[in-house]
Amino acid sequence: MKRAGCLLFAVAPVLVTATVYFATPEHTATADAKGPASVSRKAREKDSANAERKADGEVADAPPGLAAPDRKELAQEIVASAENSTLKWHEAYAYVEDIGDGQGYTAGIIGFCTGTHDLLTLVERYTEEHPDNGLARFLPALRKVDGTDSHEGLDPGFPAAWRREAALAAFREAQDHERDSVYFDPAVRLAKLDGLGTLGQFIYYDAMVMHGPGTSADGFYGLRERAVREANLPSEGGDEKAYLDIFLDIRREAMKAKDPQRDTTRIDTAQRQFLHDGNLDLHTPLRWKVYGETYRVP
Repeated sequence: MKRAGCLLFAVAPVLVTATVYFATPEHTATADAKGPASVSRKAREKDSANAERKADGEVADAPPGLAAPDRKELAQEIVASAENSTLKWHEAYAYVEDIGDGQGYTAGIIGFCTGTHDLLTLVERYTEEHPDNGLARFLPALRKVDGTDSHEGLDPGFPAAWRREAALAAFREAQDHERDSVYFDPAVRLAKLDGLGTLGQFIYYDAMVMHGPGTSADGFYGLRERAVREANLPSEGGDEKAYLDIFLDIRREAMKAKDPQRDTTRIDTAQRQFLHDGNLDLHTPLRWKVYGETYRVP
């Protein structure tokens, strides 16, 4: 299997509402040390809560887009073509391999990694509901290697234990839930608030998967902020195609900055092709190439 990259969990995602990252000017602990909360801080918190409710309403009123069941299935297929060189994404639950990218073991349907915290989080949450699962005994080792490419305490049994656990419906559901709550749902929500259609929602989702939900320069939110500085969002009257073209340019640049030899066909001959075809609603049939292989969805 080819894999184009692993999730980067450098920092936790921030609260995003419309195009604003909400934060108060001073840390809550500092404000509390000065005395009771000021009227202005209470007002800011109220404004933030109101904006969040308004954003939720906007998302609820928007067309389902990529969240529609058939579009969501299509999204998983396109991502799998880049992550696993197949459209059969359901077969990736049991996948586990060290691909030599410095992130330890990569596993599961979305490329959870032992070196980037998300695999640890998945197993911890799964163990809370299923304490006797076959991966629970590896939690001390997973905590120890988190943030590294080490296999210490994981070899030789971890890969086989992952594959056995993936045969259980409960663990497959846990992988689905983690994918949706951390990557799919936040990406689609923000894309809708930014005024993007189904293709734009997919482009955000794929970027979230590959770059991780971080605010650093090469994390998803950092990449989006750079794009917003260069082009107006469709929700602000900007041209959707022009904005997405710039966002893809920035993504490609970030991929090459990390590794000049990195294959960028998931952008060049897939997402960029859909965009240049004007397929902003991601209608099928679709045809695209990744790593030189051609994929089709009727």
